[in-house]
Formats: sequence, C-alpha cells, structure tokens
Amino acid sequence: MFDTWFQFIGRDMAVDLGTANTLVYVRGRGIVLDEPSVVAVNTKNGSILAVGAEAKRMIGRTPSHIQAIRPLKDGVIADFDVTEKMLRFFIQKVHRRRMLAKPRVIICVPSGITSVEQRAVEEATYAAGGRSAHIIEEPMAAAIGAGLPIHEPTGNMICDIGGGTTEVAVISLGGVVTSQSVRVAGDELDDAIVQYIKKEYSLMLGERTAEEVKMEIGTAFPIPDVPDAEIRGRDLVTGLPKTILVSAAEIRRAMEEPVNQILDAVKNTLDKTPPELAADIMDRGIVLTGGGALLKGLDERLKHETGMPVHITESPLSCVAVGSGKCLEEFEALRRVLISSSRH
Repeated sequence: MFDTWFQFIGRDMAVDLGTANTLVYVRGRGIVLDEPSVVAVNTKNGSILAVGAEAKRMIGRTPSHIQAIRPLKDGVIADFDVTEKMLRFFIQKVHRRRMLAKPRVIICVPSGITSVEQRAVEEATYAAGGRSAHIIEEPMAAAIGAGLPIHEPTGNMICDIGGGTTEVAVISLGGVVTSQSVRVAGDELDDAIVQYIKKEYSLMLGERTAEEVKMEIGTAFPIPDVPDAEIRGRDLVTGLPKTILVSAAEIRRAMEEPVNQILDAVKNTLDKTPPELAADIMDRGIVLTGGGALLKGLDERLKHETGMPVHITESPLSCVAVGSGKCLEEFEALRRVLISSSRH
C-alpha cells in the first residue's frame, strides 16, 4: 500500500522543454500537457499572470506593465527564473494539488548544448521540484519516439526541426555517431517573413501573424494551387493599419536563407557520416520530426537536394516527448542513452 502511495506522489515525468512548446509525458499516462513555452509576467511585482496557451494569446497585445516572455531562446534557457517558474507551474499542473510531488524528471536538450547550458537546465529542474534530473539529447529522443531501431548496428538519420534549433544526427548502436545542431529553425523562418514584408512592403508584422502566414502558405518547394494570403500589419510610412496580399512564392523566397541553412546542416552531417552508415541511410532514408517537418514541401526539397528517401514521422510535434517518455517507461533498458547528470 505504502509503495503504491509513494509512486502516486512522485509520478516520474519526461519534459520536452522546447523553444516554442513544452510537452510533458507522465509515466503510465502518456503526454498529459502540450502548451506554448510562454509566460506572462507583471513587471511591477514580478508575479506570474499566465503560463502556456493563455500567455501566448497575450504576445504583442499587453499593456506596458505586463510582459509576455518566451524564456527559452534557440533551445536553451535565456531567462533562468522564468523558466524555473514555468517548469514548476507545469509540474504542479500535472500533479494536481499534490504539493509533495518530487518526480524523477528526464529533460530533452539540443545536442549542441554547452555544459553551462546543461547545468542551467538541471538546476531549473531541481528548483522546480524534481527529485532527480536526467538529460537526453533531442535527436536521440526523437529517434526513439519515431520508432527507429537505435540499438542496432545500422545508420539511422534523424532531422528534428523545432522552434529554436535544428538537430541533425546519425545514430547507431544506441549512440550518436555524428551530429550537427544549428540554431536556425521555426523562429528564424518567422523572422525571415517579418523582415521580408518590412523590406518589400514597408509593413510591420507581429511574430504571431508571421507564424500564421508560414503555416498557411509557407512552402520550401514549389507546390501548385497554394492560394494567396491576406496579411494585416502596420504601414511604416503612414503608421496606419493596412492589409496586403502575398503569394506562396513570395513567402518561399522570404524563407529561402533559413531553409538553406537547415539543408546545409543535413548535407554537412551526411558528409561526416562513415561510408557504411551512409549506405544504410541511402536505403532507410532521412526521418523528419519536429514542428518544422510540417512546412509544406520540405520533404520534397530534401529529397531533391540529397537524392535520398525522406519520411515524416506520424506525429512530428510530439516525437521528442514520446521518445523521452519511452526512456521513462523502460528506464533501465534505455539508461545508456541518457547523458549523466553533473549532480546526483
């Protein structure tokens, strides 16, 4: 009885702490939370007004004393205090009213993370109430979540395009053989659209509008029959609101540079892959995960530029969370893929 009660107190959890969204997987229950990584703070007294979806609706729409903050930038912690509060909020939301909850936590980090950035993630987890913090690299978690046979001696290539980072890795025998992490992903695509519209039309867009345009008509490869879209913003000449019509081709041109950087990361990783594994990847193809995998035509573009088969996983947005969740469920079996914590 006591044993089951103890398990109930500290349900172990895996957290995909993303630049755009944070997903929480609880052992035995699956993914229980998927919210934007945004916190609304009252700057007068430092209190938190909203976290997640509610806070995201406030971006670009707050009065001067309220700030909607995205505490993670490029996949790493930019604002430590706010990240810790956000993590604590999510942990308590998942554990509902159980103030005693001290779960074991697995956290996903980009593969290019420095030891200082890694320690910041661990410390934030402990401060938010975790009993122990285990770190897993995002491409490894994504590969496990995509169901790739990572423990076999064959090459598996994964390309995880998130909000802040793009992770490309070749995995074999339960380890990363070669990888590249570039801090160019969904956010950069949004930013490229904002800059393009500003330059071509003298129109200022909000980041949420840019993201909507990208999801609606953004393409990485010419696709027929994509309709034009109306964009509303502020005219920089008159200062008045204005609506313009843009085509998919224009938005594709706007995103050309960041898309090329993502493709270069894939090519550079292939370039550093041992020939035996490269032959495996030629057969099995490249697996795309992360929100960026949903960009229309990106798989076709990759196929066109590398000559390899490209597959998008079934649920690209939750792949990393599912993979780190599997590590929780089979903790002993998959323990080798976790990075040892600097503090035990």
